[in-house]
Amino acid sequence: MLDAHLQLSHHTLAYVKSLALKAALDLRVPDAIHLHGGSATLPQIVSEVTLLHPSKIPCLRRLMRALTLAGVFSVDDGGDEPVYGLTPASRLLIGSEMNVTPFLTLMLDTAFVSSFFDLGEWFRHESPDTSPWKMAHGRDIWDQTDDDARFGKLFGDGMVANSNFLMGIVVKECSSVFQGISSLVDVGGGLGGATQTIAKAFPHVECSVLDLPHVVARAPTNTNVKYVGGDMFESIPSANAVFIKSILHDWGDAECVKILKNCKKAVASQAGGKVIILDMVVGAGSSDKNQHAVETQVWFDLVMMTITGAERDEMEWKKIIFEAGFSHYKITAVLGVKSIIEAYP
Repeated sequence: MLDAHLQLSHHTLAYVKSLALKAALDLRVPDAIHLHGGSATLPQIVSEVTLLHPSKIPCLRRLMRALTLAGVFSVDDGGDEPVYGLTPASRLLIGSEMNVTPFLTLMLDTAFVSSFFDLGEWFRHESPDTSPWKMAHGRDIWDQTDDDARFGKLFGDGMVANSNFLMGIVVKECSSVFQGISSLVDVGGGLGGATQTIAKAFPHVECSVLDLPHVVARAPTNTNVKYVGGDMFESIPSANAVFIKSILHDWGDAECVKILKNCKKAVASQAGGKVIILDMVVGAGSSDKNQHAVETQVWFDLVMMTITGAERDEMEWKKIIFEAGFSHYKITAVLGVKSIIEAYP
């Protein structure tokens, strides 16, 4: 019974770990340690953290104790004053190349967290059209992104940071996926951050982005990526490959099948044509070694549930891929919680 009680207490207090990380991000603790060469004492961290009242210093020590236990930072207790260091995890919170701080800040924002406060009440809610997000905020996430400047910027910065991190790995670790491709269209690619990474890594590939006209109207002009205004539910420009990054989880099965049918039409006449999907496949490559990956996938699926989206397991992906008319597919689970799905006409 004590073990069971401990397990429930551990789960109940899990939110404290998340919000302790948020506090460290707000205080820019990773940057403070980085500024001191990657290791720093508490007084050195305090010297870089602005507006920290002296009375809070003992509390900061307690925060650091929790985050070192969680593996966010390391600690060396050998001297008179503990020395805190960066771990592989906290190194992703500094610099500009692979910094995921904006994405984590978005996920830990009050708007996302508060969408879970009345989740139980949402399950009892009579209206099937009301999402937990809308129930908490009175509007859906897309309206909030458009109408709330603070949240809109937070959302945009978070998505860009996450895309930059993932695409930097994709072009290095999964380069074979792009071999033999002469043209590629990124469906719903926004301002083309992912596409520009592909174009830079594979300059022989003619890359373009399809998105709504008002989106591509804001696209950069100093790039060799072509921007096309259109609607993926209507048609998709012909290309050797269609690339879809993390947008299908925003839609239900019927909408996804319609999008994928248009993708199939776009590549069907091309030699070696295929659709490349970068998204989660819940449980893909699961093993005892990466249990954290599966847990992260199912937690993120609940996040998507709050905004009416969903992450899919392989059987769910197989269903919509075959309903869209593809003959076969291949899943490569080499991107942590993400996978690459290649679907062939």
